[in-house]
Amino acid sequence: MLKDALNHEMLARYIPRPGRHALLPALTAHQRVALLCRVLYREGYNDHIAGHVTVRQDDGTYLANPWELTWGEVTASDIVRLDQQGKVIEGEWNITPAINLHMDIHAVRHDVDVVIHNHPQWGSVWSAAGRIPPIYDQTSALVDTDPVLYDEYRGTVEDMALGRAAVDALGTHKWALLANHGVLVVANGIRQAHLRAITLEWRSRLAWHVEALGGGSPLPASVVQATGGRTDTNGFPFLWEAMAREEIRRDPSVLD
Repeated sequence: MLKDALNHEMLARYIPRPGRHALLPALTAHQRVALLCRVLYREGYNDHIAGHVTVRQDDGTYLANPWELTWGEVTASDIVRLDQQGKVIEGEWNITPAINLHMDIHAVRHDVDVVIHNHPQWGSVWSAAGRIPPIYDQTSALVDTDPVLYDEYRGTVEDMALGRAAVDALGTHKWALLANHGVLVVANGIRQAHLRAITLEWRSRLAWHVEALGGGSPLPASVVQATGGRTDTNGFPFLWEAMAREEIRRDPSVLD
C-alpha cells in the first residue's frame, strides 16, 4: 500500500499544473490522428502504404488514415471519417479494404478507442519467427504484458473470416503479433496508443540485438509489472506531447 501511494505521489508531481506553458497547441481530432501516424512512421511503422489507424469519435464515427498515402506524408486534411461499417462518409481519399479488422474490434471492444495495425520492421521479425520478444530493459517494460501471438496466417485480413479470427485471438488483450504479418495494438486513447505502439517496436528491436549477441537476462516479471503498471494506464507522462512537438517542428504542414 505504501509503495502504491508513493508511486501515485511520484506521478502526480508530473501532471501539468494550471498556468504552465501548454505542452501542445490546441489540436483538432484530425490533427491528432495525423500526428499519431507521423510519429509512428518515425518509430518504424513505415511499410510503404500498408497499415491503418482508426480512432473512435464521440458521435460514433471513426477517423482513419487514407489508403493512398504513407504515414509519413499524411496531414490533418487527409484524414477521412468512417461510419460504423467502415465506409468513408467524409474526406477525399479511399480507405483500405482491410478496415473490417478495425470495425470488428471496435464493435466488440467498447474499452478501445484506437486501433493500430501495421508491419513495423522489428515487430514483424518476431511475428515471422512466431516468438514473443523478451523484455531486456526499462523502456521495453513501459507496457506490462506480453503481446498475444496469433500464430496462423492464411491470408490478408480484408477476408472477413480471417479478420474476425485475428480479433478473436486478440480477445481482451492490449496488443498482438500476427504471425508472418505484423502487429496489432489497441488503446483507450491516442496517448496510450502511442506508448503501446512504440514500446512494442522498441522491445522487438532491442530483443533482436540482445539475442544476436547470444542473449541476456530479461527483467523479472515483478519489475515489468511495476513499471508498466505505472506508465501504461494513461501513457508515459509528457512523451506523446514531446514526440508530437518534434513532428510539428520538423514539418508544420502535418497540421494543415
